[in-house]
Amino acid sequence: MSEPRAGAATTEEDGFAAALHRRPGVHWLVHSDGRRSPLPVRRWHGPPEPATAAVVARCADPTLDVGCGPGRLTLALARAGRTAVGVDVSAHAVRLTRARGAVALRRDVFAPLPGEGRWGHALLMDGNIGIGGDPVALLARCRELLRPEGTVIVELEPPGLGLWRGHTRLATLLPDGELRRGGTFRWARLDTVAVHDAAAAAGLVVREVFRAGRRSFGELVVPAGSGPSRLRLRR
Repeated sequence: MSEPRAGAATTEEDGFAAALHRRPGVHWLVHSDGRRSPLPVRRWHGPPEPATAAVVARCADPTLDVGCGPGRLTLALARAGRTAVGVDVSAHAVRLTRARGAVALRRDVFAPLPGEGRWGHALLMDGNIGIGGDPVALLARCRELLRPEGTVIVELEPPGLGLWRGHTRLATLLPDGELRRGGTFRWARLDTVAVHDAAAAAGLVVREVFRAGRRSFGELVVPAGSGPSRLRLRR
């Protein structure tokens, strides 16, 4: 996958390409509000870490791993005997997930997906609540994919950030000291407090906010007896 030109508009697929290909260097996201988010690339490409056990334990039914990357969560679910499918816009991510022996599809989560309305769980790990730059629209889309009483498990920022939406770019510091910047794409961040309003706007209810190690997660549920989401999704 070619590198995006500095300053050029791009997509999440292009923006994360360098990290997914395990190119040498240190990677982080530089957001338009001035914040920086380090990307734990080694963790993504490694085996499922202990914190994933708390997530896997909440997934008893068929699960979609949205933005699966190299597929360590999809793999952890499969190893636990769960039916799991990874979804990613990156062809390379899908190849990596399949090479691990897990199932993955190259799809945009906003495009048609198999089994819509019948999945038990959807995962948004490692900052993937930022996909598309609109957490409410993304959560509403996940709600469409789930059956009644299905859950979205989303990784969240610590309290204090709230809901942020803007643009970001991938920056990579190479071993020789050269700094490379990718093109910008829409992104978002959501914390453990703001998730309540975002979930309600998407037609979901926050069942629990929990921690695993130093990381925070929210378990959001589709209310029993609820109909399809009436939120109009915008891309």
